[in-house]
Amino acid sequence: MITRFLTDVRVTFNPFSLRSKPARLFLSLIPPNARADGMKIESKMLPRTSKEPASLGLKFKDGKEMKLDLSAMRITQVVEEVDRHSRSLARKEELSGN
Repeated sequence: MITRFLTDVRVTFNPFSLRSKPARLFLSLIPPNARADGMKIESKMLPRTSKEPASLGLKFKDGKEMKLDLSAMRITQVVEEVDRHSRSLARKEELSGN
């Protein structure tokens, strides 16, 4: 997963729910030095009895915001959505010579 274009990650999930697995896996895919590189990461754990669905909010360096409902997605779909925009940003960066 391409994470160098992410500036802000917000995850809300119930750690005891089976539908929260993509949220937990997404957090595990973020590199350990991401905060040191300037990424803001917020994770909110819901109580065990909560029926609120897991959600993921992302902000990219170009200002685009992405909000994903993780209760209906698999981790492969989440990574695919994030990488799709990250690849376009990498292409723009490469063409501009940075």
